[in-house]
Amino acid sequence: MPTVARDLAVDLRVDRPGMLAKAAAAIASGGLNIDGFAEVDGILHMVTSEPRSAHLALEAAGLRVLREREVVVTQGEDRAGMAAALFGRLAEAGVNVAYTYVASGNRIVIAADETRKVLELLRE
Repeated sequence: MPTVARDLAVDLRVDRPGMLAKAAAAIASGGLNIDGFAEVDGILHMVTSEPRSAHLALEAAGLRVLREREVVVTQGEDRAGMAAALFGRLAEAGVNVAYTYVASGNRIVIAADETRKVLELLRE
């Protein structure tokens, strides 16, 4: 069953070793688990079960949260063509996907312009 979560975009653009480790340690220090993440070009996107606490832990560690965004998290099957079918369905409905990444347990995180529409399409 797809659900709505909050994606945190964290600035890691200071180009030095240890920035990703610093962010992960900040989340762990708050007793939180990172459910899914992707780091691309110095921006870390992540979902946790407690985004507000994660936000505070990251800022306490001196990291800047650039933005929070609603995303849809849905279960993905481990089979050929699953992603093509999923994203094809969204494309046919005219949904623009801003970014996506994989979370633990074969789940897929989808950031799109129309979160509620994505949720409805995936619940059908």
